[in-house]
Amino acid sequence: MPYIKNLIKGPIGVFDSGYGGLTILKEIRKALPEYDYLYLGDNARTPYGTRSFEVVYEFTLEAVVRLFEMGCPLVILACNTASAKALRSIQQNDLPYLDDSRRVLGVIRPTAESIGNASKSRHVGILATSGTIRSESYPMEIKKLFPDITVSGVACPMWVPLVENKEYDSDGADFFVKKYIDELLNKDKYIDTIVLGCTHYPLLIDKIREFTPEGINIITQGEYVASSLKDYLNRHNEIASRCTKKGRCEFLTTESVEKFKESASIFLHEDVDVRSITLE
Repeated sequence: MPYIKNLIKGPIGVFDSGYGGLTILKEIRKALPEYDYLYLGDNARTPYGTRSFEVVYEFTLEAVVRLFEMGCPLVILACNTASAKALRSIQQNDLPYLDDSRRVLGVIRPTAESIGNASKSRHVGILATSGTIRSESYPMEIKKLFPDITVSGVACPMWVPLVENKEYDSDGADFFVKKYIDELLNKDKYIDTIVLGCTHYPLLIDKIREFTPEGINIITQGEYVASSLKDYLNRHNEIASRCTKKGRCEFLTTESVEKFKESASIFLHEDVDVRSITLE
């Protein structure tokens, strides 16, 4: 895949396979409103969670290259599946050839870092998509940081469809929300912290809290990713100085513009201007 190195300034790129990454973008914009952002959703090929490592890597790399071509010096993979299955390969194998002055970051490590202070029992649960659970990225990352923590995970295949079909606040969602929480707590009765390892899940937060016993911490990713990014930019002026600051945000989708606008309104509660593109 040919690419010419380019040192121009540009927006921070935010990529997701679908719409859930908008919950990450929302928190990042709240923490860093002065920066410009370019959000790219590969909505035509979502979901990534059921795809192989090879396909997720290929699709994610295509998106990263496109955002680089559009001037982004930094790209955030606001997708747990892409972070789990593609981030390390892109960082280690592709960046040196694409442009070693740019950076690609994910959402799993910032989330894992937050767990150390959150869990007193040192027993943590992960609720995520099937792909993220199978990748074991959260247990591996948490163990690197906190070897004393026991991690259990449960896949929640019905939660994303509930959100995208606007059923996240319906009575019909109760069964599936309770089902996966119960399954997780039955695995380990000592869990005192639950990580929502999918960017769609914050829209289910009221239901999740309703069916989670009192005293258990629930960690959503957005605020931790935003805080981590703010710290990163403070520590890496060579990247921060190349990120433009006019407070603008643009949206791209590989699906129809109308469908993106309708779904984006669920996550952002605002109207957005969006353009349709293709990835290859």
